[in-house]
Amino acid sequence: MFRTLTKTLLILLFWQTAQGQVAQDCADAIPICSNTPINGGTSGFGSDDFNGATASGCLEPTVAGTIESNSAWYRFRTAEAGQLGFNIGHNSNEDWDFALYQATDCSDLGEPVRCNFFDNSENTTFIGVGEDPTGNEDSVHYEDWLQVEAGEEYYLFINNFSNVNSGFSIQFTGNIWVDYPNSALDCAIVSNLLGPPISACEGDDVVLDATTSGAINYEWYSDTGSGYQLIIGANGATYNVQNTGQYRVVVITSTENIVSDVQVGFNEVPVTGMLADETFCHEVDMVFDLNSKNTEALGGMDPDDFVVSYHGSQTDADMGIHPLEKQYPLMGGSETIYVRTTSLANPDCYDASQRFVLNAIETPFLTFDEQAVICEAVGSIEIGETQPNPNYIYLWSTGEQTPSITVSDAGEYTLTVTNQSNGISCEASRTVSVEISTNPQISSIDIEDMSVNNTVTINTENNGMYEFSMDGGEYQNSNVFEAVSPGVHTVNMRDLFGCGVVEEDIVVVGYLAIFSPNGDVLNETWQIEGLSTLNSPIVTIYDRYGKLIKQMNEFDAGWDGSFQGKPLPSTDYWFKLSYIDDDGNRTYAKYLQSHFSLRR
Repeated sequence: MFRTLTKTLLILLFWQTAQGQVAQDCADAIPICSNTPINGGTSGFGSDDFNGATASGCLEPTVAGTIESNSAWYRFRTAEAGQLGFNIGHNSNEDWDFALYQATDCSDLGEPVRCNFFDNSENTTFIGVGEDPTGNEDSVHYEDWLQVEAGEEYYLFINNFSNVNSGFSIQFTGNIWVDYPNSALDCAIVSNLLGPPISACEGDDVVLDATTSGAINYEWYSDTGSGYQLIIGANGATYNVQNTGQYRVVVITSTENIVSDVQVGFNEVPVTGMLADETFCHEVDMVFDLNSKNTEALGGMDPDDFVVSYHGSQTDADMGIHPLEKQYPLMGGSETIYVRTTSLANPDCYDASQRFVLNAIETPFLTFDEQAVICEAVGSIEIGETQPNPNYIYLWSTGEQTPSITVSDAGEYTLTVTNQSNGISCEASRTVSVEISTNPQISSIDIEDMSVNNTVTINTENNGMYEFSMDGGEYQNSNVFEAVSPGVHTVNMRDLFGCGVVEEDIVVVGYLAIFSPNGDVLNETWQIEGLSTLNSPIVTIYDRYGKLIKQMNEFDAGWDGSFQGKPLPSTDYWFKLSYIDDDGNRTYAKYLQSHFSLRR
């Protein structure tokens, strides 16, 4: 995200002056202060300020074989306390390094307090301390902010790794410029009648004041690239500067002539292009890429010279504070975005005259379920939106135009919801799959293994999704229960969609499906295992015509296949099992297969 540079130092655009702002040796470091413009282009270095060392902090030897290859030295002194940083701007195809030393003497620099020696394989345009003004929060070319106290002295070393360079600029940044915009750095280190160099924006009034006690006359000169020339008619104590250049005043007194030079630079004030309003469909958690508007804002201006930021109010745009995230989260509805275009060379040169509107048309957000079940006993169900938006248009695949409909048939039903605004239609669709669930019903019970631990399967012929429970236990999806003891058990079967529940008492007993009373000792009698678990059980056996053949209780040894002492023929026989339930009533056991075969 772009962070506003509250104070900056100017980039000068002419080479002659730039050469005057470069010192190759630490001892000749250029003194700079709050409004000193800094621009340089390096070529070689003077004496080796590192005395043949192979490292200083992060710095290592360059292609020249020494730490310095193409160097520039500056010095400054803090006048206030606060957060301080700087940006060193350069062409993206060049490789620059820097080191910042807190020191008062070039012979005792010590280790740098901030240092960067990364190569520029990413083709960035800035290195420095603090935050990259282009918004690159992950740049390896930036070191942490510096917290300074008043009166601290620093030396800044800037070096081009090779001899391929077209100059650089320095812009100071940090909260110290918010709190002390005119006094963050101490200008007393710059001794000059006209003061330190001056940075300004096109159209600013810059008045040079050379007022001197005892002055007889003043002569003003300017140098815009071809040497100093006398300014005809300028003979007062002050001079109003309108163009970038080097200016000189000669103060004539009765005893001496005082000569003072000053550098004045004007930076271009950007003109933000008109930005079109944006209207689009808005969904939940949607973001708008504000970077997509940069081209409109810049018009034909060079993006390497200007940066665009976006703000939530005109005041924030004017002050250059609280920039919006470039991936801006939309709130929905209409929002006005205020645009600020700022010179990277001098953030005091900006334009905040333009704005545009984000019309985020809400895409309907559908909340109803995509699955619905019609309970057979009910016969219908309502599907769709139960809390509709009166501004939306609703259309079902059935042709109905209401937010919800009542259906009684299984199938798929699609609802399309439309929000129309500002000539845009934003739609959302959802399909509801409707099924019919029949009431739960137990049709039969299978019992396997005539033992004390039986496997019981609860069967149903109905179509539906059910779950089962036995004797008050937790419900399970499987209809099979294992390790079931003989006796009376309570089974619950319920529909997963709440369409009903059935509860039945079942009797778990075991008996032979076939017995053969033929004298071979095997399966000579037919009996029911587990009768002792029941209260007063009675088993009655019938032939296919309903004739009562035999009646037994839990104490009988079983039926030997005879009636009144005579063997009965091989065929199927039926039985009933009754017992006394918990309410004291005699009841018949349900769901038993209730027939078996006699074979001789």
